[in-house]
Amino acid sequence: MDTHVSDSATPMPMSPIILVGVGEIGQVLAAGFLKIGHPVIPVTRAQSLSDVLNVFSQAGALIVAVAEKDLPALLPRIPANWHSRLVLLQNELLPQDWQAAGINHPTVLSIWFEKKPGKLVKELMPSPVWGAKAKLIQMALGAVGLTARIVPNLAAMQHELVLKNVYILTTNIAGLAVGGDVQTLWQMYEPLARAIADEVIALQEKLIDAPLDRPALISGMLAGFAGDPAHSCKGRTADARLQRALMLAHQHGLDVPQLAAIAAQAAPSN
Repeated sequence: MDTHVSDSATPMPMSPIILVGVGEIGQVLAAGFLKIGHPVIPVTRAQSLSDVLNVFSQAGALIVAVAEKDLPALLPRIPANWHSRLVLLQNELLPQDWQAAGINHPTVLSIWFEKKPGKLVKELMPSPVWGAKAKLIQMALGAVGLTARIVPNLAAMQHELVLKNVYILTTNIAGLAVGGDVQTLWQMYEPLARAIADEVIALQEKLIDAPLDRPALISGMLAGFAGDPAHSCKGRTADARLQRALMLAHQHGLDVPQLAAIAAQAAPSN
């Protein structure tokens, strides 16, 4: 019996995925892409991004998983022919951030899972994603047991980004004042949490130049709390987040007395 398999029956190789930033979140995504058959091309700080993009010019997606502080310098370096394949996933991200770099239609993921060194991934709730590569991201996350929820348009994604900003800034800044976890924050320090969230939301309104649904954002923040009640409030970048928030508030002429008071409290004494 002839068991020869013709070349036409050989599956075509999946397009590679370029991954800029191979930290904990980047590694989760890489595992997902590998599981669904996509080779992953990592780009480290020691490599030239432009060289990698030239060599792998037919890659299916360019995932940028660098830290928030590194994103502004990187976005203008993304060539225009990669914009439709670009995937962004940072916290403190808003449409103005990519639009300022001339990028109009990236894929954007708001991550609601956590990966710490040496620990398993913990999902708080499904992660919303929007853009041309949304289905690809959904498949990759699904392959490692995580859920991505595709949202229909930029307005919906902007809401999701603002919600994550409210969650991460409120908890981190509150953590500088009282420490603890999110469940304790809400049970014992709800007035403080609400005061911080109110100023964070006011800042987001300034940044997007539009009013926001404050009750919906508080409700969404509490859903995040419920997803992981023991989640620590004070992350390692909490102070940097507070300083960025104060800087942006100052730039937009916004008074944020609660944030300023926490910054003064957290400042080292001379």
